[in-house]
Amino acid sequence: VWSRETGEAHALTDALADANSPSWDRGGKHLYFLASTDVGLASSWANTSAMTARPTFGAYVAVLRADGEAPFPLESDEEPAKGDSATSGRGAGAGASSRGGEKKDGNDAGDAVEVRIDFQRMDRRIVALPVPTRRYTDTYAGEAGVVFLTEMPENGNGQTVHRFEMSSREAKSFVTGASGVAVSGDGKKLLYRSGRNWHVVETARPPEPGKGRIEVALRAWIDPAQEWPQIYDEAWRLQRDFFYDPGMHGNDWKATYARYRPLVDHVKHRADLTYLLDQVNGELSVGHSFVGGGDMPELDTVRVGLLGADLEAENGRWRITRIFTTESWNPSLEAPLDQPGLRVAEGDYLLAVDGVEITVADDPYRALDGTAGRQTVLHLGDAPSMEGAWTITVKPLRSETALRQRGWVEDNRRMVDSLSGGRVAYAWIPNTGGPGVGSFDRYVFAQQDREGLVVDERFNGGGLLDDYMVDLMTRTLRAAITNEAGGPPMPLPGGILGPKALLVNELAGSGGDYFPWVFRHENAGPLVGMRTWGGLVASCSHYPLVDGGRVTAPCTAVFQPGGSWIAENEGVPADIEVWMDARSVAEGRDPQLERAVAEVMSRLGPPGSNVITPPPFPRPSRRPGGR
Repeated sequence: VWSRETGEAHALTDALADANSPSWDRGGKHLYFLASTDVGLASSWANTSAMTARPTFGAYVAVLRADGEAPFPLESDEEPAKGDSATSGRGAGAGASSRGGEKKDGNDAGDAVEVRIDFQRMDRRIVALPVPTRRYTDTYAGEAGVVFLTEMPENGNGQTVHRFEMSSREAKSFVTGASGVAVSGDGKKLLYRSGRNWHVVETARPPEPGKGRIEVALRAWIDPAQEWPQIYDEAWRLQRDFFYDPGMHGNDWKATYARYRPLVDHVKHRADLTYLLDQVNGELSVGHSFVGGGDMPELDTVRVGLLGADLEAENGRWRITRIFTTESWNPSLEAPLDQPGLRVAEGDYLLAVDGVEITVADDPYRALDGTAGRQTVLHLGDAPSMEGAWTITVKPLRSETALRQRGWVEDNRRMVDSLSGGRVAYAWIPNTGGPGVGSFDRYVFAQQDREGLVVDERFNGGGLLDDYMVDLMTRTLRAAITNEAGGPPMPLPGGILGPKALLVNELAGSGGDYFPWVFRHENAGPLVGMRTWGGLVASCSHYPLVDGGRVTAPCTAVFQPGGSWIAENEGVPADIEVWMDARSVAEGRDPQLERAVAEVMSRLGPPGSNVITPPPFPRPSRRPGGR
C-alpha cells in the first residue's frame, strides 16, 4: 500500500505467497485479495516449464485496523433463557458475537468512509475466506461486506463469477461464461460480457439467465486522416518509453521523429501509415518490431472450398494424386475425402463440381469457390471421362493448413523410422508455446522404445524460452525399475535417453532461437540445417492504438551473464550446415532430415547395446538345516 500523503509504501503480505488482485471493501475496514502457495514453476513466467503449473488461489480478507473485529467471529449455539435478551450474547465465549449484530457501514454514494490502516502485525489479521481454493483470477468489491471472485474453469469457457457475502459466510455462483467483469462505483451494479453481449445486473442477488442485457449500437463519424498524426506520435512515444535500451540502439529518437513526421501528411490509406511506422521502428534494427491492425476497408471474404488433396493435370483432367488424412488421434482435424464409406481413392479423376464439368483448361478452385463449409457434390471417375462417373457428397474446408501440416509431420516421422530401421524417433516442435510443448510430449513419450531422437524445430514460431524440453532431453540414466514378471525394465527417468540431433532453419526464431541455443549450451547434440532467424529482444505487449491498431515496443532481451546478447540480429548457426536445395526438394527428399538421422545413427551403438537388464535376483541366506 502506497500513501499519497507520506510517499511511503508498506507491504501487507510476505514473499512466501503470490498475492494479487486487491480490492477495498466499501465499508472501509477490510481489504480482499487472492494468494497462492502452489504457483511453483509458473513464477518463472518466461520459461516453458511455467505452462506445466496450474496454480490455485485462496481468497483472503485483511482487517485493516488493529482494533478491528474478527471478520468471522464464533457464534453461540445456545438458546436464550426465558427473560434474557436474545442479543445479549451470553454463552458465546470470549470474542464471540451474534451474526448481524454489528451496525452496517455506510455505503451510499454520499457517505464518506474513513480508511485507517495499522501496518504493525498485519500478517496476524489476514483471514482466509471460507471458500475452496480454485483458479481464481480477480476480486471485485461489491457493496459493503460483499466481494465477487472470478474463476477460470478448466474448460476455459469464460469465467465463473462467485458472490461471497461476509455476513452469511457463503459464496454463491453469480454468473457463468463471463468476461470483461466490472463493478460500479457504489458496488450496486455489475457489468459483464457473455459472448458478444453485454449485461448490467444488480449485485444484491444472482440474476436470472439473460437478464440485464443491454443493446450496444454505438456509431461514430471518424475522419481517419485526423487520427493518423496522433497514432504516429503515440507509436513513437511507446518506443521511447518502453524500448529495452534507453539509448535506443544509438539512435537520436527525437531526430528520427522529425525525419519521418512530414510524411504523415502524405498518408492516404491505413496501409501507408503502417508502412511508415515500420520504417520508423526499423531504425532500431530489432526483430520483434511489429505494426498491425487499424481501420481497414472491409473486403469480401473468399470462401473457396478445399478438398485436402493434391491435384495434377493428366489426360486433360484433374487427377487426385494424394488424399490427406487426419492420420491418427487428431480429433480437431477434418479431411473431406478421408471419410468411411466415401468412394474415392488416390488416382481418381475430379470430373465435375456440383454438376459443372471441369477440365485442365479450368481452374478447379474456381469451381470450388463458395463451397467452404457447404455440402458439395463431386463427380469422380477412374478414367478421364464422364462416362462411368459417380458422385460423392463432401463438405470442403475453409483451410487445409492444419491437415497438410500434420501430413508433413507424419511423413517425416515415417521417413526417420525407415532410415533408422526403427531405432530413432522424430518430434516436430512448431513453437515454444503450448502447441510446441504438447507436440514434444506427444511424440517423445510415445516413442520411448527408440534409442535416439531427431527433434525438428524448423519453422518454429517462438513463444516462451524453453527449459522444459531441453532439460528432459539432457537427463541421463539414473536407475531402472522392473515391470511385471518377465517384462522389460523401465528406465528412470522416462524419455529417450540416447543421442539426439536438432534440425534448425532460417524460419525458426524468437523462442525458436533460444531453443537451439540452449540445446547447444547443454551439449544435447548437433544442430543440423541453417542459421535461425535471430530475434531475442522480445515484445511484452502489443500496445493498442486509437483506431484499433497495435504496435510493439521490444522491452526485454536475452543475454548470457558475463557474456553477450544472445542471437539478436545474428541467429544461432548450425553445427552442420545443410541446404534444402531445389533438386532434392523437387525429388521429394529432405536432405536436412536425412543428415540429422545419419548423425544420430553414427552415435548409436550396435543394436541391442543399450538394453537394460536387472541384476541377479537375491537369494536370502538359509538357516542351518535348510530352514
